[in-house]
Amino acid sequence: MADGILLLHAWPLDGSIYDAQVEALRTALPGTAVLAPHLPGFGGAEPPTTGVLTMDEAADAALAAAEAAGADRVVLAGTSMGGYVALAAWRRHRGRVLGLVLANTRAVADDEAGRDRRRALAARLRAEGNGFLVADPPPLLAADAPAALWERVRATIGAQPAESIAAAALGMAERPDSTPDLAGIDVPVLAVAGSADGMIPLAEVRAMADAIPDGRLEVLPTGHLSCLEAPDALSRLLAEHAARCLGR
Repeated sequence: MADGILLLHAWPLDGSIYDAQVEALRTALPGTAVLAPHLPGFGGAEPPTTGVLTMDEAADAALAAAEAAGADRVVLAGTSMGGYVALAAWRRHRGRVLGLVLANTRAVADDEAGRDRRRALAARLRAEGNGFLVADPPPLLAADAPAALWERVRATIGAQPAESIAAAALGMAERPDSTPDLAGIDVPVLAVAGSADGMIPLAEVRAMADAIPDGRLEVLPTGHLSCLEAPDALSRLLAEHAARCLGR
């Protein structure tokens, strides 16, 4: 079996947010499997087995996709929700994880108010559909992001079933605190923060990186979706980190 790179997408989007990185990584690391699977329920993938997409179920599905593509061991890179999935994969499949990239994400769990907000959002999605989220999405991009990029984000949100978005929101609400795991991560970790991220403060990403023995922080001039707002810069960071983890 070969080694590969597995890119895990943010909520409420799908694997297409990594199109630029997939192309760049395949060029930079020829012969390496580079995958950006749609997590359960997103991008036309089979929905979760229950009404809640747990981070554990998402992690198992992502690693199964890698194995099906011939990649037994992977460098895992996750943005936002994808970072939660990557940390779950580390707990459940650590023998298959060669390295981690945790972009625009956090290790701590939601507080009770945060869990309540996710539950209320899931209930609204199930009652109304996803139109309100398309019209008024969360602050996924920097305040000065181009209109064309917002159009792409809204179109991608609109393509996802409301039920799948709701199930993932509930799964994120249930996720455990990963902070106690950080000191035991024994593979290289790159943490990426956006200096204009309105959802994950830089201080939280820095604290996460500092708690990991082989953790390193890079800050990009972006909002919450570095993969879309600074595609070339993120691709370069991913290629360098993956090459190190893969022993290239």
